[in-house]
Parts: sequence; C-alpha cells; structure tokens
Amino acid sequence: MNKLLCECGHENPEGTKLCQKCGRPLSAEEKDNKIADMRYEGTAIRSKTYNKSIIDKVWNFFSSVKVGITLIIINLVVASIGTILPQEFYVSVATDAEKEAYYSDVYGWFGEVYYALGLSDVYSSIWFQILVLMLGVSIIIASIDRGFPLHKSLKNQRVKRHASFMKRQRVIAEGQPAEKGDETLALVEQKLKELNYNVRREDQSILAERGRFSRYGPYVNHVGLIVFIMGVMLHLIPGFYVDDSMWLREGETRAIPGMEGYFLKNDKFILETHDNVPQGEQLKQGVNVVAKNFQTNATLYKQKEDAVAGQADDLEKIKDYEIRVNHPLKYEGYAFYQMDYRLNELKSMIFDLTHKETEQSLGQLTVDLTNPEEEYELNDGAKVKLLAYYPDFAGFKDGVPQTATASPNNPAFIFKMFTPEKPDGETSFVAIQQTLEPNGENIYKMKFANVETRNMTGLTIRYDRTLPVLFIGGIIFMIGVVMGSYWNHRRIWIEQSADGTVHLAAHTNKNWFSMKKDLDKLTDAAYLPRYVDQQESKLDEQQELEDKQETEKEGKTL
Repeated sequence: MNKLLCECGHENPEGTKLCQKCGRPLSAEEKDNKIADMRYEGTAIRSKTYNKSIIDKVWNFFSSVKVGITLIIINLVVASIGTILPQEFYVSVATDAEKEAYYSDVYGWFGEVYYALGLSDVYSSIWFQILVLMLGVSIIIASIDRGFPLHKSLKNQRVKRHASFMKRQRVIAEGQPAEKGDETLALVEQKLKELNYNVRREDQSILAERGRFSRYGPYVNHVGLIVFIMGVMLHLIPGFYVDDSMWLREGETRAIPGMEGYFLKNDKFILETHDNVPQGEQLKQGVNVVAKNFQTNATLYKQKEDAVAGQADDLEKIKDYEIRVNHPLKYEGYAFYQMDYRLNELKSMIFDLTHKETEQSLGQLTVDLTNPEEEYELNDGAKVKLLAYYPDFAGFKDGVPQTATASPNNPAFIFKMFTPEKPDGETSFVAIQQTLEPNGENIYKMKFANVETRNMTGLTIRYDRTLPVLFIGGIIFMIGVVMGSYWNHRRIWIEQSADGTVHLAAHTNKNWFSMKKDLDKLTDAAYLPRYVDQQESKLDEQQELEDKQETEKEGKTL
C-alpha cells in the first residue's frame, strides 16, 4: 500500500485527503477547496482509492450509495408488487395446477401473467432472496468501507491542528481577545465544560467535542438492517420458520407439515350460522347464510421415540383442542389457525353391479375415494377390479384419462367386472353422468347407487423463531435513527499564539444554528473575536457578484 508523506512527517494511507495528524490538505482537489470536506474526516476510503482488480470493482459496486439506494428501491417495489394479488399461501388450493387455474379464473389474464412471472409466491422465490442478499452485502460493504476509517480517524483526533486546517473550516475566527487575553484559554475551557463539551488541552491548544456518538448513527442503522435481513434470510433455514397450510377431512389423521414427528386428527368439524333473514349487503352479495362459528375439534398426536418417520400406527396423544377463529391451538411455539372449510366433499361412492337388460343386481360395492381397494368381492362369485382411479377427472389426452388434482372433486373409474356370464371380465369406464365401454357393448354395468360426503377443515400452521431476530434488528435500527436525528457532532478548535492572537475553527455535521448559539455564548464568555461563516460569506459574495452583473447588464440596455 502506497503512503502519502505530509509536510509534518506523518505517513498517511493512499487516498487520504487531510493529514490525520495535522490536518493539512494532501490531494490536489482538497487543496483547491476553500472549505475542507469533513464527511469522513478526510480519511482514505477504499472504494475511492482502488479500482484495478475484479475485487476492487465488486467492492466499489456494492459500496456505492447509488447502488445501495437502487437496491432498496427495487426490493421495495418487488415487495409491493407481491401484495397486489394474494400470495399462494393464502389461496385455498393444493396443487400447482389448481393454483394456476385459481389465478386465471379469478383475475383473468392479469392473474395468468402474475402467476407465470412467479409473483404469486414472490417472498419465497430464490430471485427475491438474492435481491435481499445483495442489499445485505451492499450495506455490509458500505459500512466497512466508510465506517472503520471514520472510527479510526475520530478515535485518533489530534488537539493541535495546522493553520491551513483551521482556516479551511466553515466557521473560523481570528484576532486578539477583547479582554483578559492572558486568561482566554482558561475562560474558554470553563465555558465549554459548562456547555457539556468534552475538552482536551495541549499547551496553548484546545479541542472541545460533543456528541461524537451521533456520527455512528447511520452505521447503527446499517447494523439493524443487517440483523433484520439476517432474520428474513433465516426463513430459508429449516426449523426456523413454518408458514404452511393443511386440509384435514373429518376422521382423518395426517402428519403436520413443518412439524416433524407430530400428527393432527380432525375429530369433527362444526359450522354454525346466524339464523337471520338475508337483507342489505347480504342480499347484494348473494349470501344466504352468514357463518357464526366454524371450528375444528382436533387431537394432536406425537410419534414415539423409536417410530419410523411417517408411521401413524402407534401415536402418543398430546392434547385435544377446539380450534376456532382467533383461538388457535398452540404447542411448543407452533400455532394452528382455523382459516377455511369445505362442506360435503365426496367421501365414497356406492355402485351396483347390474345386468343391463334385467336390472338384476349381483351385489353392491362402496369405493372409498381417499383409499380405494383394488378388488371387491360380490355375490355368486362375481367380483369387480378397480383398474384405474382418477379423483378429479379432467378429460382425455391422447385417449388416456387425466386427473387435474388429487382431490375427489370429479371421480372417474375404470372397472373390470367378472360375472358368471363373463368370467374373463368386461371393462367399463365410469364417470359422473358418463359411461364408456371401450371393448364393445357389455352385459353388465356399474350402476351408481349413492354417495357419502364429509366436511374438510383448512388450517394454517405457523412457527417463527425469527421474530426475536427481526425485533432486535428493528430496535437497533431505531436506536440508530434516534442517534443520528436528535444529536449532532460538534467540535471547536482554539489555539492562542505567543502574541495572544486567538485562532478558532468549528465544525458540526448538522444543525449549524445550534452550533452558532454555542459559539455566541463562548465568544461572549471568553471575549473572543467574532467568528465568520465562510459558506454564508461565499454565498453573499456570489449574490453581490450576480447583482453587480445584473446592474451592469441593465445599464447597457438603457
């Protein structure tokens, strides 16, 4: 690393604008400035110094404030787009085909595009996580790039500064004290302490400082954001975050998604409605009944220690609970919320094996639509084999029946019927209001007899161990906001020459009005020469020049 040697003999890292010992300007750009650039105390910033290797370019890219702001805006815009339509999690369907159909049916072409672009599940998408990760990297690199040099500079501040440093501060003063010149520094020190400044004195020089910690406010913000982003990224790690749903039929026991080793049984689903006459908005919306209460009487089970994963034969009962809206079942950080329900789902279908001409029945069979059997024995040696089952028949593709989902919404079957007349069997395709005989006309048919239904409950399972991390990140961020908003870093340098001349310079990162009020009190208490705001003087000079040019222009016109 190259070094910059100051006239005072101090070696500064390459890229330093102001000597870290005496404050002399080191770069040509800084020497041309009338007022010193004090944003980072003139220290060397890596991103402003090196730009040769790939690492330098990547570092400079992510350390850029423009890049950081752009990433924040992109993240906000993408996150906002994700709220235009409900995310897939809130859609009460299970399969991808059902989800695609839902967005297309409910929201038309916009829903189709929304789903096709992956915006229906944006917060779980890899590309969104990459955007969040890039923002986190940008914050970390920007903090390291600027925060550490600034901290090092503030920690090693020198009391004595070169005259060029003093004259190039925004507020300066120079001259003989009005009174008590031999007591000037003592009066200055006393008054600054009264104003709650931290005062350091070396010989005839004083450095007074207050509110240095406020300079770290933005970096505390960064730490808070990084912690917050870490909390968001933890959602991707198994065991930290579960936000899932499950449909549970009455009497059904299923493994709980995201809660390994636990099962939930739907003992009974209850729907209670208001006994009122539809009127007003209820009539406009075509709602005949209004739900008063819907609840799931559930039992939570746990596998035994030596059980095989997924084995539900020998479960240990944990607790019974009535899950209602706003009354979730809670256990070990998991919460089960009542979110939805479906009434009268097909449970089983009953058929008669019937002679087509005589209508004589050889027996009745019941097909469990959740767990159908492969073969059913009937009377007189007759039997029926279930060759294929399509729970949600969606038509034929290349002559082959298709099912849209695994739910028994529109069941269809291919039966092979073995009877005394046809011991080799007859094949029949049976769907709702549709029967096909692919191998020619049959003697027997599967005649629909009855159907059994049952209710389903829709539950949401939530488990979030990232909340404390997110909460801590938010608290740290707000601390940084308060630090940077309600305090400011003020410094006053004062030196007195051997002839009694006082040199004063002052700087603050914000709130110059309050800074000047302190200087007014100090000037009056120590009889100091009046200070000058070089920035305002520069503006006044520029305004006078413009007025003069305007006057000359008007004179020529007349």
